Amino acid sequence: MSSVKLIADSGATKAEWCILKNKRRKTIFTQGISPYFLNSQQIAEVLKKELLPQLKNYAIDEIFYYGTGCINPNNVKIVKKALQEVFTGATTVEVTHDVMAAAKALYGNGKGVACILGTGSSSCYYNGKKITDNRPGLGYVLGDEGSGAYLGKKVVQYFLYQTFDGELMDAFRQKFNIDKNGILENVYKKPLANRYLASFASFLSEHRGHYMIENILEDGINDFFFHHICKFKEAWTLPVSFVGGISHYFKDVILELCHAYEFTPGKILKNPMEGLVEYHQ
Repeated sequence: MSSVKLIADSGATKAEWCILKNKRRKTIFTQGISPYFLNSQQIAEVLKKELLPQLKNYAIDEIFYYGTGCINPNNVKIVKKALQEVFTGATTVEVTHDVMAAAKALYGNGKGVACILGTGSSSCYYNGKKITDNRPGLGYVLGDEGSGAYLGKKVVQYFLYQTFDGELMDAFRQKFNIDKNGILENVYKKPLANRYLASFASFLSEHRGHYMIENILEDGINDFFFHHICKFKEAWTLPVSFVGGISHYFKDVILELCHAYEFTPGKILKNPMEGLVEYHQ
């Protein structure tokens, strides 16, 4: 009998799980798992509530988990403990970071600069086997340039500072129906503020063409290029590829910036799962 594999790709907002049995596959979505915000017990609870009920007919043998925050060894332990508690029959439980997921999905056994632009942001140089250089992710408070949280924060600032013109101010109020106090409470008093801020990035895709929206997008994504991609000498000789919702929805901005910086754009994927399935099959 062939082993049943469970591949996980988890960001801070949502997690995608893919079961591989022979040539068949099944995809399941749960909320995102960030070990910076959830401990082992809380992660196990999420898995038991959202994932296990959909795995009734499968005995999982191998787990390959790629997740946000798992570049930190302590966070790896937190996630691994939760997975081992929930999947007691699994003989293999590998936990590594979302940057490795991006690298494997984008390049397989090839070389290049791999970038993530999702709820958070990150980047690395992958030599076809391992990551040899990784730009540090500083999280949504200090970094995450170009990410959903970073761009969403700009949208909120433009609204609260009343920088938006009347048309955009009205559109914001109509879409989100929230005032300053509500925003500040969500950001400073409630958990998962990064996810909350990233939810405002959808406002940008709905108002493309307005010069203020284009400015936020170009400046925010350029900050990622300038502070991160430019630090890799390989960016000028090898492809630069992207994965994540922000890269997918604002592909035109990314391609323009690649042209401006004289980078060769590689793949742009909405999420890495397709590439990961190929890699693990």
